[in-house]
Amino acid sequence: EVQLQASGGGLVQPGGSLKLSCTASGFTFDELDIAWFRRAPGGRREGVSCRVRTDGATYVVDSVKGRFTIDSDDAKNTVYLQINDLRPDDTGTYYCAADRMVCQYMRVGADLGAHHWGQGTLVTVSS
Repeated sequence: EVQLQASGGGLVQPGGSLKLSCTASGFTFDELDIAWFRRAPGGRREGVSCRVRTDGATYVVDSVKGRFTIDSDDAKNTVYLQINDLRPDDTGTYYCAADRMVCQYMRVGADLGAHHWGQGTLVTVSS
């Protein structure tokens, strides 16, 4: 059974940093793409970063590039999202997701959802 557990959210002041973790089980990273999405309060879902299953290539959407970094530790089956220079509009629930093509879709600007989702971790950026 595929399971995803996101953690690491919290209340941070503007300009601060957070490192979110997504621990996966039930599959290996060469089987499924891993992606980070977020949803602001009352907003729509937005893909922010992902890792391709076939070659481990990573991608960050232009709107957060330079502040968000995705990394993985295959031995721990964990994918990380480092967020620097946090802004109030980064506030939202961050979800990790896994699917065969989710990153490849994100790279071309498509969001077709994913089969597997974690429960989300809340990031609040406020002074």
